[in-house]
Amino acid sequence: MNDTSEKRWVVVGVDGSDSSRFALEWSANQAALRGRGLTIVTAVGPPDAAGAFREIVPRGGEQETSDRLRDAQALLDYAKDWIQRLFPELSVRTRMPAARAADALLDEAEQPDTTAVVVGSRGLGGLASAFVGSVGIELAAHSPVPVVVLPKKHEAARQTKGRIVAGVDGSESSRRAVEFAFAQAWWTESELVAVCAWQPMAAFVSAMGPVPPEAFDDEAVEATARRTAEAELEDMRAAYPDVAVELRTVRAHPVVALLDEATPADLIVVGTRGRGGFGGLLLGSVSQSVLHGAHGPVAVVR
Repeated sequence: MNDTSEKRWVVVGVDGSDSSRFALEWSANQAALRGRGLTIVTAVGPPDAAGAFREIVPRGGEQETSDRLRDAQALLDYAKDWIQRLFPELSVRTRMPAARAADALLDEAEQPDTTAVVVGSRGLGGLASAFVGSVGIELAAHSPVPVVVLPKKHEAARQTKGRIVAGVDGSESSRRAVEFAFAQAWWTESELVAVCAWQPMAAFVSAMGPVPPEAFDDEAVEATARRTAEAELEDMRAAYPDVAVELRTVRAHPVVALLDEATPADLIVVGTRGRGGFGGLLLGSVSQSVLHGAHGPVAVVR
């Protein structure tokens, strides 16, 4: 294997579930496209630790630590061998920390050579419906690098080019998401669709005092939203002149606008926290709802 001392890495969490398998394949494809390495992580925390990754082995206090470590190592070995068969030139390394899944992945995210963390949205067993809440949401809220969450079944795990759909609202969080979206679109030669959702302002300002006439003018509100979005996109258009960009201003809630625009083959990119108003992207509201409602991959950028 080539020297990896200065290589940058994409980190992926695996637990043996369908969604983590798609996450593994998707992250390997991204790493190969960008000339990066892939770090495959499975966490082996205490039997009572929270997190879906504990489900790689049957629950129960009788399970010996040595058996749990053996099974986890077998999973890592299988994942590494599978990926190296698909991407023989890709640098791959594995990690098996004794920690909760979220803690293990956050630790990897904080390493200076990590560029992104990828996880599946559904785990195994009884935690299937809570995986995003227990791992993906925790990662998205705290990771210093972008977090990509893939659903259980994903149409574009490998060798399928979709669009990049990014939420735009003029906030600093949105600006960072747009930067990531442009770079992703450039690397994957994808079209970028920037979505700026807006809603009538009268309902928001009426409780604050007299309502200005323009608050009832949908055309004026939409024009303001478009100007905000265009200003946010201007520098990135110049930095990535080869990326085809379409701006769509939509009279809808941001969650509805983003989910309606994206197909399962598209990557949705959102920020973790916006500034409210017509396009606020707040983790726990818009970002969390998009994570739970999307049928394709979602990238959350802090």
